[in-house]
Amino acid sequence: MATIMLPGLVDAHVHLREPGATHKEDIASGTVAALAGGVIGLLDMPNNTPPIVAEEAFREKKTLFQQKAVSDYGLFVGFDGSQVAPLVALAPQAVGLKLYLDETFGDMTTAAPEALRRVFAAWPGPGPIAIHAESASIRMALRLAAEFGQRLHVCHVPHPADLDIIAAARQQGVAVTCELTPHHLFLSAEDTERLGAYGRMKPPLVPSDEVRGFWERLELVDMIASDHAPHTRAEKESATPPPGVPGLETTLPLLLHAVDEGRLTLARMIELTYHNPLRVYGLRAPADSGVTVEVGEAYRLPATGYRTRCGWSPFGGQWGLGRVAEVRLRGQVVWQGGQCLAAPGYGQPLGRAHESGQDATAQ
Repeated sequence: MATIMLPGLVDAHVHLREPGATHKEDIASGTVAALAGGVIGLLDMPNNTPPIVAEEAFREKKTLFQQKAVSDYGLFVGFDGSQVAPLVALAPQAVGLKLYLDETFGDMTTAAPEALRRVFAAWPGPGPIAIHAESASIRMALRLAAEFGQRLHVCHVPHPADLDIIAAARQQGVAVTCELTPHHLFLSAEDTERLGAYGRMKPPLVPSDEVRGFWERLELVDMIASDHAPHTRAEKESATPPPGVPGLETTLPLLLHAVDEGRLTLARMIELTYHNPLRVYGLRAPADSGVTVEVGEAYRLPATGYRTRCGWSPFGGQWGLGRVAEVRLRGQVVWQGGQCLAAPGYGQPLGRAHESGQDATAQ
């Protein structure tokens, strides 16, 4: 069996559910799942309970990560439409500001034009403003980014035509980047019949011809991020199933199989999952880190048996390639033989690139 060495993945969009919903996932289980998937660093979103919109909540969440994480990490701060001053104060510690411009899981949707103008005017960086947005809201955010000179990052682009809009805005001088999710690249609306609520997500899956549109426009995309958003089976099978699917452990085998099929090169995969997430968020890679992957025959991904606490995956039956054999993080082997070898708290915050004077992706 052949082996390949990769720098690891930096997943710029995850929801580890702590604080507030640790029955779905917590920092310990989520960062173990990250290592199992070859992810050496992750960026965690702020739609917790309570939402991470003020100093006390941010400080408490940061302490939890310091105590429990086994992979490296960064934390977003969010905005609930009220106070802007706390966000400005937290900006140096946060990897970015997350705005929810359209409805999703949680209660942080902010669409009021006056509130958005205030936050676009005030956000000091250095991280970008990252948005959850449907197509119409993306256009509004692009206008605000242009007006206030903000760096904008569009999470989980909902439709391939939006990539054209984003590309046109770049040509006009807007500093905008974007990401796609594996579920929008490897699943389609046609899969919802068999998946049912397990295929319910925000933004929703698109028809297969639009999935092809994503692949055809992949050169316009800056990164691929899982939007790891676990929920329990009971919640998914309830009368009101929440949107979201887990994905930390399936991104790498899905993409390696796509490389094997010739849908993208290995170098482009590494750019999308490692170099560009660090570049967009201005972060520094952990030194002496990497992932060893055993590559044999392609296989069907299982529907269950994952390290994420919710235990299931919407990608059951999809083709994957490669299995994570070992993960090294800052000189220490933290994953080997299917086991996590790192003690809780070994994970560290991903540093700012400018703090070391090094390139963000220097090894």
